[in-house]
Amino acid sequence: TKFSILEEVRNVNIGNEMAVTISIGLGVNADSYITGYEYARAAIDLALGRGGDQVVIKDREKISYYGGKSIQVEKNTRVKARVKAHAFREFVEGKDKIVVMGHAIGDVDSFGAAMGVYRIGKTYNKKVHIVINEITTSLRPMINRFIGNADYEEDLFLQNEQAKEVVDANTLLVIVDVNRPSLLECEELLNYARTVIIFDHHRQTNEAIDNAALSYIEPYASSTCEMIAEILQYIGGNLKLRSMEADALYAGIMIDTNNFLTKTGVRTFEAAAYLRRNGADVTRLRKYFRSDFSEFKIKADAISSTELYLDYFAIAVCASVDVDSPTVLGAQVANELLNIADMKASFVLTEFNNKIYISARSIDEVNVQVIMEKLGGGGHLSVAGSQLEDCSIEEAIVKLKETLDTMVKEGDI
Repeated sequence: TKFSILEEVRNVNIGNEMAVTISIGLGVNADSYITGYEYARAAIDLALGRGGDQVVIKDREKISYYGGKSIQVEKNTRVKARVKAHAFREFVEGKDKIVVMGHAIGDVDSFGAAMGVYRIGKTYNKKVHIVINEITTSLRPMINRFIGNADYEEDLFLQNEQAKEVVDANTLLVIVDVNRPSLLECEELLNYARTVIIFDHHRQTNEAIDNAALSYIEPYASSTCEMIAEILQYIGGNLKLRSMEADALYAGIMIDTNNFLTKTGVRTFEAAAYLRRNGADVTRLRKYFRSDFSEFKIKADAISSTELYLDYFAIAVCASVDVDSPTVLGAQVANELLNIADMKASFVLTEFNNKIYISARSIDEVNVQVIMEKLGGGGHLSVAGSQLEDCSIEEAIVKLKETLDTMVKEGDI
C-alpha cells in the first residue's frame, strides 16, 4: 500500500496505552529549496489540521492526501479555548459592532454558534447582526423564537444586501461553522471587513480564508456550538446566557453529534452540562426536532429500498418531492442505516436544486472523508458529503460504486 509506514507506526505496541500515529508533510517540485520547505511546512500543517495519521504531498498547487484511517484523539485540555477566548474579547472590545456569518444554507450548528457570539457581543454592549439568507426547515422552529421577539433587535438577522451596508472597517466579522470562502453565506463581506475571526470544527482543506486576525479551528470538537460554549465560560464580563440561546447552542451539539453518538468527547458533555445549567431544555428541543408525517414516510421509503454494496456499504436514494430540505432528510437516513449490524458506511443520495447531494456516514472503520474527496466533496472521518453537478441519480450511484471499487482494491479503505 502507499505509505505503509503509517500502518507500521500505528501497530507499534510497547506497552503504550495511546496509539502512536505519524504525520508526514512533503513538498515536491519546488523552484527553490526555500519554497520546497514552505510547501512541506504547509503540507504538515494540513496533515495535522485534518486530524493527523496521514501523509500530505504538496506538489506546487496540487495537494494529495494519503491515510487518515484512525479516529482523532480528543484533546482534554482547555488551555487553547481560554487563550482564544481572551484574544477574542480584546477584538470584541476594540470594535463598534459585530457581524456573524455561517455557511450558506445555515444549519442548527452555525445558528447556535452565531447566537453564542451574539450574547458575547451584547455582554460588551456591541451592536450584533447575524447574516442569514435562507431559513431551512430544520432551522425554522429555532429561529422563529427570535424573530419578532421583544428581547431581540428587529435587525438582528440580515440578508446579504443589508449586511454589505452594515459591514465597514470598524466591524468585527465573525465566521462560524465554516472555513472555506466558497461556502460562506456572503463571501463578499470578506472584502468589506478589516478584522475577520473564524470559529470552526471542520477539517481544513487547501481552500482557506486568508488573513484572519484570529482563527480557532479544532477538528476534534464535536460541533462549533461546543467550541463557543467553552469560549462563553472564559470570555468574562459577567456573561449571562438566556435559556433560548442555551437551547440554540445545545441543539447544535445535539444535531451534530447525532444525539451524542458521534464525535462525542468529555468536553462535549461538559459543554452540554454548562448549557443545561443555563436553561437549555432537552424536552422542548426534542419536540422542535420531530419530523412531520410525510417526511417520516420518505425516510421509511428510502430505508426500505436500500441496496447493500460489497457487503459493508449501504446505498440509498431519498426522494426530494414536497420537502423543504431533502438534504437534511438524507443525512438522517444515512445515520439511521448505520444501525444495521456489520454496516461500515452508508451513502444516501438526494436530488436538490439540480444537483445530486451525497451524505456519507460511518462509525469508525471507514474514513468517509477520503471517499467523498474523490467525488469532489469532503468532511470528517465519520461524517462527510459531496455535491455532483450535471448528472442523474443513476449516474451518481455508478460514480460512487466505481470509487468504492477502486478504493477497496487499492487498500485505501
